[in-house]
Amino acid sequence: MPSRVPTGRSNSRLNQFFRISRLLAGQLDFLSAIRAVAAEVAEIVPYDHLDVCIVRHDGQVHTAYETGIDTAWGSAAQAPVAFSPIRSLLVGEVDHILTDDATADPRFQFAGAFTRPIHDHGLRARLHVPMIVHGEVIGALSFSRHEPGVYDQAAVRSVGHLAEMLAPYFYALRAAERAREAAIVEAEARAREEGLRQGALRLTEALEVERQRIGMDLHDQTLADLTRLSRRLERLAQAEATDPAEVAAIAASLQASMAALRQIIEAAKPSVLHLFGFAEAVENHLERAVRDSVPPPSGLLVDDTGGAIDRLQGPIAVTLFRIVQEAVNNAVSHAGARRIVVRLSATRGQIVLTVTDDGRGLGGARRQDGMGIDNMRTRARLIGARFGLGAGPGGTGTTVRVALALADAEAAVRETT
Repeated sequence: MPSRVPTGRSNSRLNQFFRISRLLAGQLDFLSAIRAVAAEVAEIVPYDHLDVCIVRHDGQVHTAYETGIDTAWGSAAQAPVAFSPIRSLLVGEVDHILTDDATADPRFQFAGAFTRPIHDHGLRARLHVPMIVHGEVIGALSFSRHEPGVYDQAAVRSVGHLAEMLAPYFYALRAAERAREAAIVEAEARAREEGLRQGALRLTEALEVERQRIGMDLHDQTLADLTRLSRRLERLAQAEATDPAEVAAIAASLQASMAALRQIIEAAKPSVLHLFGFAEAVENHLERAVRDSVPPPSGLLVDDTGGAIDRLQGPIAVTLFRIVQEAVNNAVSHAGARRIVVRLSATRGQIVLTVTDDGRGLGGARRQDGMGIDNMRTRARLIGARFGLGAGPGGTGTTVRVALALADAEAAVRETT
């Protein structure tokens, strides 16, 4: 005749499971859930260390949530399943692991096994049971004691019942966590998309302003000069005698008009960049900006890139040049700088450009260049670069910093082609 569990003991165990179920209600994360039921679980199967190991959806990594003793297992955000001491259970090769002394059990000892907490905390007697939902091992329920040999097959059955009860709840928590992560990723993607859309809109507006400026420059300066010269040439052609001084004056005016036109064209298209490279273009612009300022500040270019920027796709190099160009113009026009240093460097798979001045800094009159700062930030975002703006060395002046990872540069080119 089969043995029967006394009714009183059966009811007591059932009441314990009910209490555990009630304690789980309202717990919204793994750690708070396992700690909420820790005392009640200890009444069923005593332990010194208890943890729930949750396998992530890709099946490659897992995270441990523990109580009783805080170990290195719990401090690792994610650890490879391949290096877990109980990997055979997590991948479904065994239906439980029971050991009298884990410090000497060869099942826990293999190349790369993360067994340090076992030895650091003397976790000898150990019992591990899988948590299974819809045929999938979603994790493991693990009990450990300092005293060796205290767990037996009766404990295996009790922990198995606990695992069956806890598994659906932890499965729901894992699904909720995955949904939150997916929502965060989607929100971040939408934010980036909206940021790029707004950035492109601001840049389009800025380009329209620039086109209008070029049109006004051509109309108000170059076209007006050429009109005056045309009339002087008409009068000269109608004159009975040619005045050499008048011819020389017209020639000088033509030279000035052509120089002004070249400046307008140069501002619209950085031909030095295309012909001679990035560093030459930056140096050329820096020299002109410094020369045309009154009083002229000193300008210095330090290039440690080894020509790395010239190997980038054209649109990326032009965008980086425009950012440096704007930063230099702001330093000259708004900061009242006495010294401007442009530094180009290429290290650890990224290109870093900095423009530093010793001017007024980011307050006061410097606020006038707000649109220029927005343009630089937008240009950087459109090529996947990180844009930084802050005080210069010693807390004075301003430093503009642009960092572009080479992988991000390649991705930006793919998105624009």
